[in-house]
Amino acid sequence: MAHRLGNPATLHDPVGYGYSHIAAAPAADLVFVAGQYASDTEGHVVSEDFAAQVEQAFANVGRALASEGLGFADVAVLRTYIVDHDEAKLAALLTVIARIWGETPPAQTLLGVAALALPDMLFEVDAVAVRP
Repeated sequence: MAHRLGNPATLHDPVGYGYSHIAAAPAADLVFVAGQYASDTEGHVVSEDFAAQVEQAFANVGRALASEGLGFADVAVLRTYIVDHDEAKLAALLTVIARIWGETPPAQTLLGVAALALPDMLFEVDAVAVRP
């Protein structure tokens, strides 16, 4: 593995919140995935539903990674952006993260924001992956 994810015993266990504290990548070959949202192939937002937007945004991250011969297991860091963040939206995000990464989610920063680039966007995610 080209990177290591971890949670020091001296910090709280963040897995239930959908992230790990540490992503270490010695001698890394990094791939940066720009912010992905619930877009179709034309760039239009595919749904007004927040959970559906999260699903589509992560599907788009998967497509971007695949174009570089990578997958979700190669992701070391996520940054997520939620418009009008609340606990229900966090739960929808955590459902997807748990399905993709299980007990070893990447390091993640979540930002609650007032708005994103397009009026219909409720969620955006960018990623940093490490080539094995």
